[in-house]
Amino acid sequence: MKILQIAGLTKRYGNITAVNNLNLEIESGSVFGILGPNGSGKTTTLGTVLGIIKADSGNFTWFDGKYGNQERMHIGALLETPNFYPYLSPVKNLEITAHIKRCSEPEIDRILEIVNLAQRRDSAFSTFSYGMKQRLAIAAALVGNPEVLIFDEPTNGLDPQGIAEVREIIQRIAGEGKTIIMASHILDEVEKVCSHVAIIKRGNLLASGEVGAILSNDRQVDIAAEDLGRLRELLANFPGVNSIKEKGKRLQLQVSQTMTATALNKLAFDNGLILSHLAMKPKSLESEFLEITAGK
Repeated sequence: MKILQIAGLTKRYGNITAVNNLNLEIESGSVFGILGPNGSGKTTTLGTVLGIIKADSGNFTWFDGKYGNQERMHIGALLETPNFYPYLSPVKNLEITAHIKRCSEPEIDRILEIVNLAQRRDSAFSTFSYGMKQRLAIAAALVGNPEVLIFDEPTNGLDPQGIAEVREIIQRIAGEGKTIIMASHILDEVEKVCSHVAIIKRGNLLASGEVGAILSNDRQVDIAAEDLGRLRELLANFPGVNSIKEKGKRLQLQVSQTMTATALNKLAFDNGLILSHLAMKPKSLESEFLEITAGK
């Protein structure tokens, strides 16, 4: 089932086009990352599909129109940290959230377990760390058991431990079969958490699909020898070497997945070269992102 279909969505602020003719489809059960640098149109896109921002043109449809104008009742969102009462506990704050959402059975105890706040259920919100406050914000989005969760930069401002905790929570929520749409400028987060990704820059969609499909199957190799020019000549015609870039005193290769370190070592040795450096690693989303957005 298509959870969200976006067609030709455009939003301008004066002479600035924040979102430009955006077309996207998001399937049920996916963890969909909207990836792009700050100012790329991610938050505007989320605000528009939530009905907070009015588009200049284009349209979007939630749940194939299944819920009519009640679609918002089935979506939980965290666009910015909500205002909680500092002197109240997480339980009391979530009870207020449930009242606002008209939710008669908010399952607060279960939600606090999901976000790892059960042991602090009776503590005042004012005593919470920033990471705990962010987890309570996620808990508020979970009230009402929505089918879709929307998070805008959910790990922004968190320390490494806080980032790991939020990542684990998102994965736990996704494991329950919910669809998650997450905007982020943090490449590593999208690569580790998301099943699908859309890359946006200056309001334009540059690529979208499964993370594994957006990522190249190539592997990256850093390689060096004393005679770098001769090594480059050998590699230029070697099967499986798809590209070569010179990085200081090393060569950076993009090679097929079948390429092995043994084959590269043998090539050099058979031609009288001794490698001084050889490191192989999968191509990262970061390098792919930089290639996709270069010059755009």
